[in-house]
Amino acid sequence: MMNMDKPVVIIGKKAYRGLCSTCDNSATCTFPRDPNLPVMECEEFQGETISPEVTMSIVEKHEDEQGKLISILEEMQTRYGYLPESALKVVAEGTGQSLVDVYGVATFYRAFSLKPRGKHLISACLGTACHVRNAPRVVEEFERQLGLKPGETTPDKQFTLETVNCLGACALGPIVVVDGRYFSQVDTPQVKRILQRAKSGLDKTVVKADERIFPVKVRCPRCNRSLMDPAHPLDGHPAIRVTASFGTAHGALWLSSLYGSYTVETEDEIPRDAVLNFFCPHCHAELLGASNCAECGAPMIPMIVKEGGMVKICSRRGCKGHLLDLEGVNW
Repeated sequence: MMNMDKPVVIIGKKAYRGLCSTCDNSATCTFPRDPNLPVMECEEFQGETISPEVTMSIVEKHEDEQGKLISILEEMQTRYGYLPESALKVVAEGTGQSLVDVYGVATFYRAFSLKPRGKHLISACLGTACHVRNAPRVVEEFERQLGLKPGETTPDKQFTLETVNCLGACALGPIVVVDGRYFSQVDTPQVKRILQRAKSGLDKTVVKADERIFPVKVRCPRCNRSLMDPAHPLDGHPAIRVTASFGTAHGALWLSSLYGSYTVETEDEIPRDAVLNFFCPHCHAELLGASNCAECGAPMIPMIVKEGGMVKICSRRGCKGHLLDLEGVNW
């Protein structure tokens, strides 16, 4: 909530209406800032500082793309942390689509939010596999620790809690995802530690060019069956086999099991930059994750590593984004 009656910031002979001069949280804000300069962009309390010009520049940036509306909303969500009503009206005007259609897309996908989210987004799975392993108790502990209900944000805008029906890793439930990081087999004593880690910063590691090449054996996160295909070696090791679809094409796709190798073979020709849907060849469940690629923004595909942890690969053809997540592995 912004209070526009507060005084502007005066520097020399110039007057600035820095965000801190209009923000009701300025008295208690701990965000580091120079007391001699106005804060013009705030990562803690964004308030209603939505610029129509900035929103229109996002619309124009994607005007020649197919499926541009989703790309526009994704960039707006990244910039503002949610989809403000005023910005959606600009999108409707700039794209020539009705506001109803724009809202229809914005409310259809769970990745979009029509109200501000906290700095840290907690997604707790309540799907069947997690539910029978006491996931509701885990959610209740998050509610108790944060003092809120699912769908709400803490008053300090630090945490937003949401529940989902599936996070694509049923074999490791109960699953909780915080800012894209998976936490598996979560119990109530872990909740406090997870919140503390989120506050101090999760140690994500995105590999761009890893010269340490080593083989991994992976399993489906839904049915827990092996995805290794000894009959189809790549780089001298059994390949990882999944089913991939793009448009009307649907067939087998083999990935090198050497972590750090980008060797891929497919039954059908797949154009570069196409974003694929991945499925388990055994249970036929779609392999869906809760995080996006740090390189290109496409969804990351999770697979369980036999020795523990999880490997995630980018679903975009040609992108080299991948992540080895060793959360919970005992060394």
